[in-house]
Amino acid sequence: MKAFHAAQAVNAVNAAIRGRRRHHHGFRTLRAKLTVMNVVVLALGIVVATAVSIMAMRHYLLDRIDSELVSSRTALENTGFTRAQIDALSAIGSLRDDLLLADAAGTLPRPETVFVAVDGGGRPVTFAGIPPTARQRELSSAVDDPRAVSASDDVRDVQVGGDAFRMVGARLGDGTVVLMATSTEAVRNGVTKSLKVDLGVGGVLLVLLGVLTLLGARHRLRPLEDMVETASAIAEGDLTRRVPARKDPVLEIEQLRLALNSMLHQVESAFETRERSAAQLRRFVADASHELRTPLAAIRGYLQLYDKGMLREPAERERAGRRVRSETDRMSRLVDELLTLARLDQQAELVFREVDLSRLVRDAAEDLRVQEPGRPVTVAADGAVLVHADETGLRQVVGNLLANVRTHTPGSAAVCVSVERSDGKVRLTVADKGPGLAPEDASRIFDRFFRAGSGAGSGLGLAIVQGVVEAHGGEVTVDTAPGEGLTVRVAFSACGARAAGESSP
Repeated sequence: MKAFHAAQAVNAVNAAIRGRRRHHHGFRTLRAKLTVMNVVVLALGIVVATAVSIMAMRHYLLDRIDSELVSSRTALENTGFTRAQIDALSAIGSLRDDLLLADAAGTLPRPETVFVAVDGGGRPVTFAGIPPTARQRELSSAVDDPRAVSASDDVRDVQVGGDAFRMVGARLGDGTVVLMATSTEAVRNGVTKSLKVDLGVGGVLLVLLGVLTLLGARHRLRPLEDMVETASAIAEGDLTRRVPARKDPVLEIEQLRLALNSMLHQVESAFETRERSAAQLRRFVADASHELRTPLAAIRGYLQLYDKGMLREPAERERAGRRVRSETDRMSRLVDELLTLARLDQQAELVFREVDLSRLVRDAAEDLRVQEPGRPVTVAADGAVLVHADETGLRQVVGNLLANVRTHTPGSAAVCVSVERSDGKVRLTVADKGPGLAPEDASRIFDRFFRAGSGAGSGLGLAIVQGVVEAHGGEVTVDTAPGEGLTVRVAFSACGARAAGESSP
């Protein structure tokens, strides 16, 4: 069930990644969002800059017009013009308007300034028999109270013939009111043209920025796409896939790449360790069940013979009892060895203290001489060599090594056991003159339940040796060849070994 849910999770991840790939060029991608954000920010900047520049330009041009109008009004009020002079000015304005009316082709420019004198009722004044022009009448009719205009210092906006004008009023010495207005159409046209130019240039800049941002984002975000592809490949089973490096990387993305690759390496190592442990566990369970099946089958068979009354003779019953006890002892030893390996796998806490390894070696060698009086046993373990270790574990190491010699070599094969101290390490060596092992068997000698040759023993002795030695921080190696015997070397690290006479930590 767990495997089914895990497969569903992997399929969901793959589907999500494929969905993202299908929408890779959509609006929801990071590069599209970055492009839109940059374009919007630039557009707002262009709008604000254009509005400020247009307003500043309009204010400047209108200020110039107002300054000219105020200067003209001041000149009229301070120079003391006469009616005759006003008459001449009006005549000039009338002549100019007549020329404009006669210009059907429109080659003459429309006057930008309108000058008209009005009476107290606001009507334009006729001078020298020349009536006011249409534009002069339009200007005078656009003002409700000419005297109020002349009394004010402000410049006003008026409409003359549909065009915008700025206007001021001046009062002469004889009480005549003169209205002066200047067209602002040139200002409006200039502002309109400037606005079109700014908007056109801004549009080109927006398009250029969008293209450059899209290309730049595509280049800068390519490492993220590599991470997506790597994650997809790993989800599909390729645990060796890594995020590749790129030229000129961005610091943050490069740090993310290194961290992701480190994490993937750890994930791969953990997955391999789990798979290896699972395979070992399956093999261990299979081998253990196979080893336990043999003594159980023998015990069951003898019990069935006894229950059926087929063991009538006392000698047969005695032989069956011995066989049952032998198989029971064998099964008990096997269970004990399995429990030892299980405790080592769980890294159970060991009781460390000063242990004389030479004494353990001599005791184990003496036991071997008693068990096999005909086997030549040589011991090179003079003096005391203290090791900071678990005594029970060391006894098991030495006992299993000698039991391995007793089980897999002929009784006449010599064995040499030595303990020496060199280079800050304590080395235990057990060498026999037995048949030795082939290279393929030697590579599996520490595997659980592995048996070479005759297949005697449980196949757990050297596995326990390796487990105990590694729990003490040491290492164990073998040197063997067919016909040249087997040599097992056990070395404890310097931090766990001291000669006799050295103080304990």
